[in-house]
Amino acid sequence: MKYVILVVAGLSTVMLYLLASSGANTEFFERHYRWLIVSITVFLVLLIGITGFLLGRLRRRLKTGQFGSRLALRLLIVFSLMAILPGALIYSISVQFLEKSIESWFDVKVDRALEGGLTLGQTVLDNLLEELQKKAQAAALNLAEPATFPLTVLNQLLIQSQIQEATLFNQEGKVIAFTGLDDAALFPEIPNTEAMRHIRMQKNYSAVETLANNTLYLRVLVPVNVLSAEEDIRVLQVLQRVPESIAHNAEIVQAGFSDYQELMLSRQGLTRLYSVTLTLALLLALFSALASAFVISEKLSAPLGLLAEGTRAVAQGDFSRRHQIHSTDEFGALTESFNLMTEQLAVARQIAQQNQQEVENARAYLENILANLSSGVIVFDQSLRIRAVNQSAEQILQIPLMRFAELTVEECAEQESGLKLLAGEIRSGFNTGEAGEWQRQVLHFTADKEQVLLLRGSRLPQTSGGGGVVVFDDITSLLQVQRTVAWGEVARRLAHEIKNPLTPIQLSAERLQHKLVNKLDEPDVKILKRSTETIVSQVEALKRMVNEFREYARVPELELCQLDINRLVQEVLALYQASDNTGSESPHPPITLQLAGDIPQVRGDPARLRQIIHNLLQNAQDALVNTEDARITVQTRAANNGIELNVTDNGKGFPEQVKAHAFEPYVTTKQKGTGLGLPIVKKIVDEHGGTIKIQNIQPHGAQISITLPALSGNNAQTATQSTPI
Repeated sequence: MKYVILVVAGLSTVMLYLLASSGANTEFFERHYRWLIVSITVFLVLLIGITGFLLGRLRRRLKTGQFGSRLALRLLIVFSLMAILPGALIYSISVQFLEKSIESWFDVKVDRALEGGLTLGQTVLDNLLEELQKKAQAAALNLAEPATFPLTVLNQLLIQSQIQEATLFNQEGKVIAFTGLDDAALFPEIPNTEAMRHIRMQKNYSAVETLANNTLYLRVLVPVNVLSAEEDIRVLQVLQRVPESIAHNAEIVQAGFSDYQELMLSRQGLTRLYSVTLTLALLLALFSALASAFVISEKLSAPLGLLAEGTRAVAQGDFSRRHQIHSTDEFGALTESFNLMTEQLAVARQIAQQNQQEVENARAYLENILANLSSGVIVFDQSLRIRAVNQSAEQILQIPLMRFAELTVEECAEQESGLKLLAGEIRSGFNTGEAGEWQRQVLHFTADKEQVLLLRGSRLPQTSGGGGVVVFDDITSLLQVQRTVAWGEVARRLAHEIKNPLTPIQLSAERLQHKLVNKLDEPDVKILKRSTETIVSQVEALKRMVNEFREYARVPELELCQLDINRLVQEVLALYQASDNTGSESPHPPITLQLAGDIPQVRGDPARLRQIIHNLLQNAQDALVNTEDARITVQTRAANNGIELNVTDNGKGFPEQVKAHAFEPYVTTKQKGTGLGLPIVKKIVDEHGGTIKIQNIQPHGAQISITLPALSGNNAQTATQSTPI
């Protein structure tokens, strides 16, 4: 398009030059008038076509929303107004001036002045012709006399007048006599046919003619009628040169009049020519404005379009765009600033990505720590709304805390009643904690047990958003261990302090009975025996209790070996089976075995594990006293990375107040029990790295579950078999 505009601009210059030249050169205008009009028409059609093409191109760019099209439209409107308004004003003024100026060339005064000058010159020439004609007639009268010599008359005429040449011809045009002032003229000027026709008609002929050397002459021919009848008609021709001043002025007047007549004839053509020239100049100005608008808009929109494309790329996150700087003006400075901005944004994004990666790594590291932390962690905001919770917190509380995210502790307590005590302690701790840190113990009740939680809270700094964090642990087992250790120490000391005087007491009672039995009468002997037996039986009872204390307090070396828990259970239950095969009705409730096949083996002390099974069976039998349809079920099955031993009875179960402290010494529901059976069982289970759990079953009964770690991690398929004993 740029080259097309340059070609059109060159053609416009040529056309304007031709129009201006044709206006100044009338002859050129007359010869090439038609070609000029055709060329101008074709050129105007070309201008209109190119302008329409540019406007259509702009319209398509506007429809497609191409960048820079609106700027091109604005520039087009501005440049068009700048070209049309002054151009239209100058065009209208020029047309008016042109019409008036051309009309002024053909004013009536000028026309009359030219006609008057021409008439004046003609009158002068006519007078000269008339005077010359009179002289020629006088000479013709002299030549008409027969005795007159023609040459003499002609010489006299030449001497007396200012004529240039005098010639006498016969009727056939032959020269009879000739005389002239110019010696170079050897032959006279022969009259033309028209002049001879006038002579034959006996008429004089006079004319102003241009002869040799473009000299203006007066020619006069008069007939000479000879008086003798024998002679034919003769013709006298007289030539007189017009004075140079008169001839020059006459030529000027004649040329001016001719030019004026030509202008009169071409007046309308000149008006059209100048109008077309002005119209072409106006259209050229308009086209130049449109072309300039397109060129300037494209030149402006090209770098702006690149910057806009780069800006869209930056908005989409692409900071790699760089544009070449082709100029040192404001666009070059803007492009350089854009390149600098994208480079800085790329560096900033790289730094931000690095920082974000570091933050993500730190967050992942922190989340990994929180996920593998055995303590429960809950993070709150300033309003004590839950922001984050680790898995240990949910495992300890046995409540899915993640669904309570963005809820306050009070709202969590409303949805989960088990969190009321915990929520109250957390709110109280943050409200009354000194220096932002506090520590409390709180009871938490789950579906199957009571927990003692140790809460430690701390406020977070305001720079990190404020709020607080609570870390808690289930210290129930720790407290039980502490109580167990305390009870073990008490039992050890009691066993030591009590056992020493028991033997002397028993020996003293037996000695008294031995010494006094023969010295007392029968009633006193009975009293003595009854008292001695009481002392001995009570001492035996104290010894048994001391032995149990000692058994609870001592920490023996475990003799671990690989064993099959199913075989161990069957060996223990064989003793009960043998005691029931006495032929009489068994005083013990029936025991049902449900032993899983292919369960993994465990590593344990057989003697200690037998003690566990004996104690559990004894407790189950004691719980089934006075119970109809009493039954006991012993079950083994594979558990997660271990085996599970369950002893179930259909007795009354554990009261809730006893269930929470069942593994503490001296907690029992039996009238004659010592309360050391289950604590000893739990101690043995803990020594083997297992867990023990108590739960009541519906509609009535209790179940004690013991889980021991397997020797290997292989999970066995369960094949249950039921064997009544």
